[in-house]
Amino acid sequence: MRYTYIEALNLSFPEVTWKLIDPTAPEEESFSLTEITYPDCFKVISGTLPSKSDLDAEVARLQAEYDAQDYARKRKAKYDALNQFELISDDSINGTTTHKDAIVAIKSEFPKP
Repeated sequence: MRYTYIEALNLSFPEVTWKLIDPTAPEEESFSLTEITYPDCFKVISGTLPSKSDLDAEVARLQAEYDAQDYARKRKAKYDALNQFELISDDSINGTTTHKDAIVAIKSEFPKP
């Protein structure tokens, strides 16, 4: 996933209400943007748009936060593939540590950064 200006505005600046526009077309016309230019393609309805540098910094922050959680997303996929209830049940019946061993293996495969 790559964060965009639109996502950063929606997530980090909820006090700003805006809409996309085609700065070259009358507002009533429908349009199709091939490239979104900030801030030219953003019309403020309420609030104040952040500066381009502030928005760039917020996009970078959101992206870094997302990237830092890559290990957790990979772990979750592996955890979901385990039949954990069955492993826990088998371990309690047989006195084994299969479930715990599987969790340790997944954490070793995808360590925290």
